[in-house]
Amino acid sequence: MGKYDFDKVIDRKGTASLKFDFGMQRMGRTDLLPLWVADMDFKLPDEIISDLRKRVDHGIFGYTDPCEEYHEAVYKWFKDRHGLEIKKDWTTVVPGVVYSIAMAIKAYTYEGDSVIIQEPVYYPFKETILLNKRKCINNQLVNRDGHYEIDFDDFEKKVKENNVKLFLLCSPHNPVGRVWKKEELKKLGDICLKYNVIIFSDEIHADFIYPGYKHISFLKLGEKYIKNLVIGTSPSKTFNMAGLQVANILIPDKTLRDAFRRENEAAGYSQPNAMGLAATISCFRKGGEWVDELKEYLTGNLAFVRDYLEKNLPEVKLIEPEGTYLIWLDFSEVTDDYHDLKHLVVDEAKLWLDGGIIFGKETALFERINIASPRVVIRTALDSLHRAIEARKK
Repeated sequence: MGKYDFDKVIDRKGTASLKFDFGMQRMGRTDLLPLWVADMDFKLPDEIISDLRKRVDHGIFGYTDPCEEYHEAVYKWFKDRHGLEIKKDWTTVVPGVVYSIAMAIKAYTYEGDSVIIQEPVYYPFKETILLNKRKCINNQLVNRDGHYEIDFDDFEKKVKENNVKLFLLCSPHNPVGRVWKKEELKKLGDICLKYNVIIFSDEIHADFIYPGYKHISFLKLGEKYIKNLVIGTSPSKTFNMAGLQVANILIPDKTLRDAFRRENEAAGYSQPNAMGLAATISCFRKGGEWVDELKEYLTGNLAFVRDYLEKNLPEVKLIEPEGTYLIWLDFSEVTDDYHDLKHLVVDEAKLWLDGGIIFGKETALFERINIASPRVVIRTALDSLHRAIEARKK
């Protein structure tokens, strides 16, 4: 038994929670169990809540900037957890990683330029590219017997033929759960160097890696990759504080950094959220033990899901994740029709998941499920799915 209780079910309704309070607006109903958007149903530990109360008790919330204390907390976390030596001037604090992707698109490409992604991938990648009037190029990941791999020949071909300017990498990958190996990252990096492609590496899930795997930041691959590299990080996933809107964007190269900051200023953004800064300092200073126990709990949740599917729903295939608390399920042995799958999940099982089609048209028969909830909630969801599938067999 650990220090923290991750089995406790906390009612999040009535808190303007995107996950729990917007079923009617987004799904047209309120009777669904939500395991979709990537936030967790776990409360931060008391030692961090106490720090936030002290900040609230001060009572003044004027303009704030990241102070030396903030930078020290961020740099220590990355050094201790990931072995990264980050220089202070590399960091730009922004509201979120998706926001920073939009800024990078504006800073490093012009309208009509090509940006490459690897579907199935976090859907705001493609949305942000298209909304900024750039051309989205897809290097489709290859599913080989439940393990996703990169088609490097296709990647280079697409980069060359489309004169790609920017590559949006998801590392660790959401939703397929890959934790990319050093040799895979270097191959991608070498192709990007060859064709002068800037790499934006979204590493927001870096703190959630399962036993036997290790996250390798693009920053650790060597000096030659630094000149065309942007790293997206945020405590928002690790500590479930997306609502406090803080992300740390790391850009070692001054030319790239200056271009990014110009776009950030042009967007009218300057001082970060006061409570977000306070929370980041406290989380990175005091949250290590909580995160370690959380990872153990999530590993247990994954084992529970794996065992449940094998015993009760063998037709639903788990794509074994190497990282993230988002798991990727293949329903192609259950149905061959996307609309039927949606009907099964929503209308019959009463679940609110993220349908695979939003991550790319080739994965319409997949569903993404968030397992960062108390285990009893995960069991309830799987039991509902089990009953719905069994009912179809009668």
